[in-house]
Amino acid sequence: MSQPSARRSAVYLLDQILGEGRLLSELTPSLDRLTPPDRARAQRLATDTLRGLERADRLLGKHLRKNPALHVRNVLRLATVELALGGDAHGVVNEAVNIVAGHKRHNRLKGLVNAVLRKMTDEAPAKWDSLRIPRLPKWLRGPLVQAYSAEIVAAIEAAHYAGASLDITAKADPNMAQQVLNGMLLPTGSIRLSGAPQVSALPGFESGDWWVQDAAAALPARILAAQPGERVLDICAAPGGKTLQLAATGADVTALDISDQRLARVRENLSRTRLEAKVVVEDALEHQGHYDAILLDAPCSATGTIRRHPDLPHAKDGSEFASLIDLQARMLKHAVTLLKPGGRLVFCTCSLLPDEGECQVEEALAHDNRLIVDRDALSIPGVDPQWQSDEGGLRLRPDYWPDLGGMDGFYIACLRRR
Repeated sequence: MSQPSARRSAVYLLDQILGEGRLLSELTPSLDRLTPPDRARAQRLATDTLRGLERADRLLGKHLRKNPALHVRNVLRLATVELALGGDAHGVVNEAVNIVAGHKRHNRLKGLVNAVLRKMTDEAPAKWDSLRIPRLPKWLRGPLVQAYSAEIVAAIEAAHYAGASLDITAKADPNMAQQVLNGMLLPTGSIRLSGAPQVSALPGFESGDWWVQDAAAALPARILAAQPGERVLDICAAPGGKTLQLAATGADVTALDISDQRLARVRENLSRTRLEAKVVVEDALEHQGHYDAILLDAPCSATGTIRRHPDLPHAKDGSEFASLIDLQARMLKHAVTLLKPGGRLVFCTCSLLPDEGECQVEEALAHDNRLIVDRDALSIPGVDPQWQSDEGGLRLRPDYWPDLGGMDGFYIACLRRR
């Protein structure tokens, strides 16, 4: 068996995502045999290829009379993207040929791979930037164009193609953390780092001074504004960024999730940051209790996170939308029953689809006269009033902050129980 390498492992990731519909997050254990730098490189190569897939296929299509098997096509795609982005031609082409040559079923195509990639060494760098920004698949692009406009969706696609920087939430003073990390302090208080640093090697990681969290994902907890001593419930808490934010306020926090495996990461982060929260493994629809404040980050399509998870539109097809929307509605309805009179509830999803955001809140307000929307809660530093939607929520999109590097797509609304 061939010794694993970053490129060979990246091809395996592409085969699983594009052939089996698996998500990259499910596949990371398969990289455990690699060194940490090679593991990071394999993921970067795979995500770069997924972002540039349409461009790679356009370039390769001119030199292929018919599409070879998916594995061979993925080797060609990865090599083409790497060449286009400045990879060493000799190393890229040689390893691509060796990967195919070592495959029992496809080794006869090593000559084809060599011939095509020799052409790509000049053509890919020269033509890459002249090709259009890769588009979302039709199953997702259509609903988004209908919800926004073709122009806005094109801007979202440009943000997806640009990728995402590393965002940090500080446990205490963000200004101090920004100086230590040498990052950029964003308008909402998150810290943005350039490049692709090894997270565990950054100053303040071991001492628990901060955690990784996209700037948009950090806003729901800030909008909830938990107070010391309040009983606060974080529903669907894993992986735990919002739990850490809530715990840092001094509130009495319960972190609830149906997956004990996913909650293991919450426990690890609580330990590392020396913050306290009660961790509960339970179906949110069966949980009982009374809380001053609740944060419900409901399960969703995650279409707002494509800029950092480019595997999503390739591993999914939209068939789960209806069941997710129904689950969100049931979870929101149940969460209201856990809220004390006068309490507040932040409902959010990392989705770009109004059916998973604006429409859910409109329905909740229409069918439960105990609820009112709290627009004032959205008035926090760095939040543009123009991001507010008609029903009183906050609509965030990847094309916002284009000069700062964008943000994840999110929907956030703060509801109060009369």
